Amino acid sequence: MNIDLLRASLNLPAPPADWSIPLQALWWDAQGDWARAHSLVDELESPEAMAVHAYLHRKEGEQWNADYWYRRAGRTYHRSSLSEEWKALVQGLQHDQA
Repeated sequence: MNIDLLRASLNLPAPPADWSIPLQALWWDAQGDWARAHSLVDELESPEAMAVHAYLHRKEGEQWNADYWYRRAGRTYHRSSLSEEWKALVQGLQHDQA
């Protein structure tokens, strides 16, 4: 799977059930449903979920909260645009799916 396939899947009513929860959260984010994306990763403790959680708070404009989740994920702040960060997260999660 690649990022183009994820984008092509955006015409589905929901992300494929066999995708990881963090990848599903990014799918919902791409659909414009921040709240649903956030609810999927809000309680997860994996580094991947915490990185997505950080991205979502950065997108929300809560930088202090994003910084907290970046630290929990063991990552430094990704200073590119939000769209570039989304792509990097998707690509990393898709690699984990393979």
